Formats: sequence, structure tokens, C-alpha cells
Amino acid sequence: VLSAESGGLKVVRTLTLKKGEYVLDQKDTLTNTGSAPVVPTQYVQLTRDNFKPAGESKFYSTYTGPVVYTDKAKFQKVDFDSIEKGKKDLFEKTAADGWVGMIQHYFAAAWLPAGNAKREFYSNKIADNLYSAGVMLPVGSIAPGTSGAFAARLYVGPQDQDRLKELAPGLELVVDYGWLTIIAQPMFWLLKWLHTVLGNWGLAIIALTVIIKGAFFPLSAASYKSMARMKKVTPRLTAIRERYGNDRMKMNQAMMELYKTEKINPLGGCLPILVQIPVFIALYWVLLSAVELRQAPWILWIHDLSAPDPFYVLPVIYAITAYLQVKLSPTPISDPVQAKV
Repeated sequence: VLSAESGGLKVVRTLTLKKGEYVLDQKDTLTNTGSAPVVPTQYVQLTRDNFKPAGESKFYSTYTGPVVYTDKAKFQKVDFDSIEKGKKDLFEKTAADGWVGMIQHYFAAAWLPAGNAKREFYSNKIADNLYSAGVMLPVGSIAPGTSGAFAARLYVGPQDQDRLKELAPGLELVVDYGWLTIIAQPMFWLLKWLHTVLGNWGLAIIALTVIIKGAFFPLSAASYKSMARMKKVTPRLTAIRERYGNDRMKMNQAMMELYKTEKINPLGGCLPILVQIPVFIALYWVLLSAVELRQAPWILWIHDLSAPDPFYVLPVIYAITAYLQVKLSPTPISDPVQAKV
């Protein structure tokens, strides 16, 4: 309990910490010890610089900076560069709900005001390469000899989605998957369920990958069949190119007629692969954002699934298998340039 008195106002601040939690509860009781009414405004804020978190890899970039959430405008990022340039309308300024936070890879800090009092969100540049984001709440008029109260919670800890969801609406959105959220969120739930079954995050990742590849097997098989049919008619396509030379219109008409006769979709080998791309990008972001993988062991020398392989064994194995996969794939010999690639 902390207390101070000045200008006819006494403030008693009570801070409560619970063992094993990442939340600090703050309650301020304001007593008017003067002879006239006072109308105080309470504010809480977070401050940090624009440097990337220590140890972040140069091979990827995750968002670091302020965020604001309200029920109306939802999750809003307020990047440091926009604050530096003094841009306006970066986020919804007033609301009767919501919270303000500062996030980085794996971790978040957020002020969570209690109740539905009207509040005002703000962001400022306060020094060179130093920025703040916060929220102001009017406590209301306090008559002489009476008191008013303000309560807020400060979360400082890992981006554990289950824990965050219990604390405040929308707080789990600090794990930001962007436009891929609709794919990534169910994928993360499935990964967590696999972990409960297998008891190891590394095995859960392998199982999830197998499930996704299995789900896409019909598309992959259709793609390979299409490429095989294209390979079968390659000599006839080559003959058409030679016959019509530089007359591209007649050449394209003849090729389309051949495709129609043989019931071949020239894009049949590409479209199934394109459909899979957003899913595997979402999988990448799920694995990159999951704090559960931080310092989680897998097997043998892999003691941290969020860190690079210290002996580069996995990258070498991956390079070899990727090369073998290319060699096993049908070569598009109808196009010499594609064959080289």
C-alpha cells in the first residue's frame, strides 16, 4: 500500500501480486481532503523504445509496439514509425471499454481498466526513440470529505492465448496472425490438442504437418496426374509450336483445342499447389508465434524448438530431402525454361 497527499487530494494505491501469476492488480482510492470539489483524471501508460527485442532472428520480423483494443474498432496496431511522424487517426481515441498494450515476440504488457467508464486512449513520442501509449479515465467529481476509486490490472507476461482470453476481451489477439487468422487459429488449437495427446511439442508439430499433408493429398495427386497428362501430350505441343511458328494466335487456338480434346486443364498442375500456399504460410506463423515452443525440448540435441539447430543437422537433412523431392517430381519438359528452374 502506497499513499501520498497534495493539493487537497489524498491518494492511496494498493498493489496486489499473486504467486504464479503475471497480473498486478492496482486500486487507487482518492479522498478529497479540501474544501472544494475536485475532478481528477487517472491515467496509466506503458513506455518503451523502438529497438528490436534482444535475440530476435534476422531471418524474420515480428511486430513490436503499442496496440489498442476496443469492442467497436477491435485490435489496432499503433507502430512507432507512425507515432514518430505524428500521424492522426491511428486508433479509436475514445470508448467505454478496451485496453492498451505494448507487445513484442512472445510477450505482452497491457493495462486492463476495470468497468465500462468512458476512457481516452493516447500515444506520444516522449523522447528520442522513446514512446508511450496509455489510457486516461475520469474518476468523476469528488465532493469534500468523500472518496472515489479507480481499478486496473497490469498484465506482463507471455502471449499465452488461454490465459489472456480469461483476462479481457480481445487480449488473446496480441498473438497476431493477420489476415491468416481464420486459418491459423484452428491450426493452433489442433496443435495444442496434439500436444496433450503426444506430450511433446516437436512430435505435435510433426503430427500436425502429416495431417495437413494428408488432407491435401487429393489435391496433390490431382496435380501430379495433370502434370503426367501434360507430359504425355508434350510431343504434340512441340509439333504445334513448330507448325505455326510466330503465329501465336493460331498456335494458342490449336493448343487449346488439344487441351479440350484430351480433357487437360493447363493450370491443373498449379492450382492445387496455390490452394495450399496460404495454409502452409499460416502454419509458419503459428509455429513462429507460439510461445509454448519457447524453450520446449524435442529430442536429443534439440532443447529449444524456438531456437536454431546448434549443429545445423536439421537444415542439412531438409536440404537433402528437398533436393530428392525435386528429382522425384515430374519435369515440365514442354517448357525448357521451366525444366531448368
